[in-house]
Amino acid sequence: MELKGKKVLVFGSGKSGIGAADLLGRIGACPIIYDGNESIDKETVIHKTTGDYSLEVYAGELPAEVLSGLDLVVLSPGVPTDIPLVKRFYEQGLPVWGEVELAYQAGKGEVLAITGTNGKTTTTALLGKIMEDSRESVFVVGNIGTPYTSKALEMTKNSTTVAEISSFQLETIEKFAPKVSAILNITEDHLNRHHTMEEYIRVKELIVENQGPEDVCVLNYEDEVLRSFGRSITPKAVYFSSVRALEEGIFLDGDQILLKTEDKEIPIVKTSELKILGQHNYENVMAAAAMAYYVGVPVENIRNSVREFTAVAHRIEYVTEKNGVVYYNDSKGTNPDAAIKGIRAMNRPTLLIGGGYDKGSCYEEWLRAFDGKVKYLVLIGQTKHKIKEAAEKLGFFDIILCGDLEEAVKVCAAKASSGDAVLLSPACASWGQFDNYEQRGDMFKKYVKSL
Repeated sequence: MELKGKKVLVFGSGKSGIGAADLLGRIGACPIIYDGNESIDKETVIHKTTGDYSLEVYAGELPAEVLSGLDLVVLSPGVPTDIPLVKRFYEQGLPVWGEVELAYQAGKGEVLAITGTNGKTTTTALLGKIMEDSRESVFVVGNIGTPYTSKALEMTKNSTTVAEISSFQLETIEKFAPKVSAILNITEDHLNRHHTMEEYIRVKELIVENQGPEDVCVLNYEDEVLRSFGRSITPKAVYFSSVRALEEGIFLDGDQILLKTEDKEIPIVKTSELKILGQHNYENVMAAAAMAYYVGVPVENIRNSVREFTAVAHRIEYVTEKNGVVYYNDSKGTNPDAAIKGIRAMNRPTLLIGGGYDKGSCYEEWLRAFDGKVKYLVLIGQTKHKIKEAAEKLGFFDIILCGDLEEAVKVCAAKASSGDAVLLSPACASWGQFDNYEQRGDMFKKYVKSL
C-alpha cells in the first residue's frame, strides 16, 4: 500500500505507537495517535515523537469524523483485536495492521523471525550476534526492546533483520514473510488475550503464513503440536531436539550439537564450549544455529559466535572466570521456580548465593533441586534464617549466613576451588537491599570483578 498522504490511525501511545507514528510521518503519511486512556497527556505524547511532521492525538473517545476519514489502522501489540472499536475498523473495511506489518512493508532486505512461548529473547539475541558477526547491515528488533518500526527506514536490500515476534504481533500481519522463521515451543500463555489454547496456537503458526517453498521454518521436534504442524507447512520444516538424534535437523548428541542435512553431518559446537548453560539454552543455540545455517552463514562463523555468546543479562549470565572458578549471575531467579532452572543448569560443583525479600514462598522444592551439586548455600537478606531452617529439615547443613551480597561474594571466593562455580540465584525478590533484580545482578557483577 502506498502510504504517502494517507490518514493512518496509530492505536496506542506507548513505545510501539510512537515508533509507528514516526515512521509514518517520515514517509509522508498523516499519522493520528489514539489511546483509549482519556487521562494521557497529549503534549507528552507529541514530545516523545521525533521528526518534523504534523500529528494529531486523541484520547478516550475517537470522534466519528476522524474514524470516517481513515485509510489504515496500525495497532500496537497491547491492543486486542476483538474489542468493539477494532471490530468497527474491520466492519468499516479498513485494513488493520500491526507495527510488524507496517515495518515489514516499509523495510527492505531479508527477515529472520522468532516466536514461541519461552526462549525468544535469548534466541533472538544469539541469532543477532551470529548475523552481526557475519554481515554488515543487521538489525535486531521486536520484543527484544527496539521497535521494528524505529529501524525500518534504515534498512537496505542487503540488510538482515532479526526479529523477536510475539503472538500479539502475529495477529495483524498481512504480507509479513520471513526468509527463515522459528517457533521454539508452545505452552499455555496469554489465554486472557487469545481465550483458547487453539487460538493461541493458530496465531503462533501465522508466522509461516506467507512463507514460500524456498523458505525455512525451524521447529521444536519435542513439542507435539509443532512436530505435527511441520508436516503441513509450505516452507521447509527443520526440526531441533535436545533429547534424540534426528534423521535430518539439528540435535544434541551427548555433549555435541550436530546438524544433519540430506547429505552431510556437521558438528556445530560442544556444550562444554558454551558460556550459556542448561538444556533450554542448548535448544536456543540449536534454533539460532539452524536459522543462520539456512540463510547461508558459514558453519565456522556460527561456531565462533555461539562460543562467544553470553546470556541475556541476569539470567544464568556468565560473568567471568577467576582462579578456575566460574561466576554466574541469575539475579532474575526471583522465586523458587525460576531459581530451580538456575541450579539445574550448573554443570560444576556450585556455591549458591540465595535469599532476599520474603514474599511468603516455600523453598523445599528449590532445595531438593540441588541434587548434590551445591557445596555451600550462602544466604543473605530477610529470608536467610527461613531458608536455613528449611534446608536443615531436608538434611542440608553446608550453610553460611552473610550480612550482605558483597560479603557473600567474598566468602564464596574464599571457599571455592578451581573447577567450581559461584551462582547468584536467590529464589527471592531483591527488595529491601536493592531496588530491583537488575540492580542486584549489576552489583554482584561489580563485586565479582573487583575480587
